[in-house]
Amino acid sequence: MLLCIDIGNTHAHFGLLTEERTVMQDTVPTRLSGDPTEGIAAQVPVLQARFGAIRAVAFCSVVPAVNATLRHSFTRTGLPVWQLTHEQRLGVPITYSNPAEIGQDRLANSAGAHALGGSPAVVIDIGTAVTFDVVTRAGGYEGGVIGPGVAVMRNYLHERTAQLPRLDESLEVTRAIGKSTVEAMRIGTVLGYAGMIQALLDAVLAELAGRGEPAPALYLTGGAAAIVAGRLRQPVQEVPDLTLRGLAAAWQLNH
Repeated sequence: MLLCIDIGNTHAHFGLLTEERTVMQDTVPTRLSGDPTEGIAAQVPVLQARFGAIRAVAFCSVVPAVNATLRHSFTRTGLPVWQLTHEQRLGVPITYSNPAEIGQDRLANSAGAHALGGSPAVVIDIGTAVTFDVVTRAGGYEGGVIGPGVAVMRNYLHERTAQLPRLDESLEVTRAIGKSTVEAMRIGTVLGYAGMIQALLDAVLAELAGRGEPAPALYLTGGAAAIVAGRLRQPVQEVPDLTLRGLAAAWQLNH
């Protein structure tokens, strides 16, 4: 059993994985002071009593300031702690001009997609930001796209205007013409966001096809994936634990 942790800007997603499946997973807010994952290390005895022995901790992080604190929080558990970086094996080569600047979650997504279905693959990860990660047969991990997350768009509308309210988390849209300010904003951020994702995906697929790459497997993950699930023209496999699976696959390759 491996404890995998994906530390994002807003939330930390963690789970217990065997070689075959994800046994459990949960999400906690990412904290910039104190324990960054609100006591996941303290839960280790309870997790082991419930699910079985944990061999190690594998994590990726896009918040470098909390990495040392995370490692320290696991000191008393006795578990070895391993971090995924661009210097580790992913199962695919990296042909990105500056590998050190690639977000570790994007590396994990690429490792997870390759482990699930091989190459080529495109992962759409929708969280605080949206990222597209592209793995090809010719170049392995090549890079992708970074755009604003849906919460960023919603909050910006409220924070940068005098009269637009802050939206709740609802994704319910029943028509394209809003009859209130809130409904109009929700339509703009739900339908408009899905349209942005579709436009980016179309451009990525067209470029890959123009280079002679086979049609890639498409994966959707991230805490806000529901906002585009079922709204894209192409069939996309939603895999909520893809980043954790990638961490586990990369850990296995490096051990």
